Amino acid sequence: MSTATAPAFRPARAAGNERVTFPRVLRSEWIKVTTLRSTVILLSITVVVMIGLAALYAWSTAVAADFQDQAGAMGPQGIGTDFQQMAYDAPSSGVVFGQLLIASLAVVLIASEYTTGMIRSTMVAVPTRIPALLAKTLVTAVVAFVVGVAAAFASYFVAQPLLAPENLEFGLDAPGVLASIINTGTFLALVAVMGVAIGALLRSTAGGVVTIIGLLFVLGIIVSLFSGLADWIPDAARFLPDSAGARLVSTQTGEGQLTQLQGGLVMAAWAAGLLAAAALVVKKRDV
Repeated sequence: MSTATAPAFRPARAAGNERVTFPRVLRSEWIKVTTLRSTVILLSITVVVMIGLAALYAWSTAVAADFQDQAGAMGPQGIGTDFQQMAYDAPSSGVVFGQLLIASLAVVLIASEYTTGMIRSTMVAVPTRIPALLAKTLVTAVVAFVVGVAAAFASYFVAQPLLAPENLEFGLDAPGVLASIINTGTFLALVAVMGVAIGALLRSTAGGVVTIIGLLFVLGIIVSLFSGLADWIPDAARFLPDSAGARLVSTQTGEGQLTQLQGGLVMAAWAAGLLAAAALVVKKRDV
């Protein structure tokens, strides 16, 4: 009597014997991010809100300049605010709210995979795990950069008619303006990296969003409350993400403040540190 022998199990191979490479992982993450309707809607809202806030900033600057001109005509000059310098910051002024939306989106894009269990499929497809994390981070950062630069450029053109009545309009060659527009995208890209890293560390959408908002908005406020207790606290506060990010997109550097380059390096250090921690956790922790 013969005994049937079960065939040995052989793992299936992709068509054409394709290997898992970083470009392929990157393409899959790009498809995931760009095909989600909620992502497209949120990014569109981010652009609209940033442009709207920039328009409001430009209008309020023009109104304040007109008020000072009228006050000066009726009596002694006021505080002499440099409204032209303030106008230079109009294109990037919407980043204050834009970073909130981008940070939340970055957290959701990775934390939601843990919540729904889809992360298991991702890690089965990419067993080494780190390429999947890096690919998602890179895609999210690139999208955030494009959104930031596009919104800042659009804000520049929207702001000019609002500033023109007070002769505050300016060209892209004005001091620090073009760098500020580009750095608006850079800042949002770094915020996106931080959001993905925090989402991977906490594996919770709600917890990740609260943490990134606290890091970008609340931490600086808390530190400022204790700034009078020691001389070193205000100096240390310059290296917090909110302060460094503000310097990155600013068109001027005040005394004792970080430059655009220094602010960018501080933000990059925060992003790199959080991403390194996330990579270590993703590599070691079960899914």
